[in-house]
Amino acid sequence: MAYNECLAERVRGILTKHPTLAERRMFGGISFMLQGNFCCGVVNDDLVVRVGPESYEGALTQAATREMDFTGRPMTGWVYVAAAGLESSSALAEWVSCGVQFALSLPAK
Repeated sequence: MAYNECLAERVRGILTKHPTLAERRMFGGISFMLQGNFCCGVVNDDLVVRVGPESYEGALTQAATREMDFTGRPMTGWVYVAAAGLESSSALAEWVSCGVQFALSLPAK
């Protein structure tokens, strides 16, 4: 699977200040890891955000989001955000921030 390189570059630009940032191929796209934990990623034209179980239901009420069902069943705590919800830099930064907050709340791997 391919992923949107332009979106990945926009995400990369937001995350560059994090010293533990690493990138890995995952879910058929590119994943951004902080302290060894998945933060967010790009699959096709969608942003994947690990929001965590407490923020999951609220995230699904936001425009352009849907359950992440990569495995054929929903993954609680993970959402897809479609391109329509990422057009502005501030919207993308807010979603990436959600992923950052959750990833940094986990023990480092």
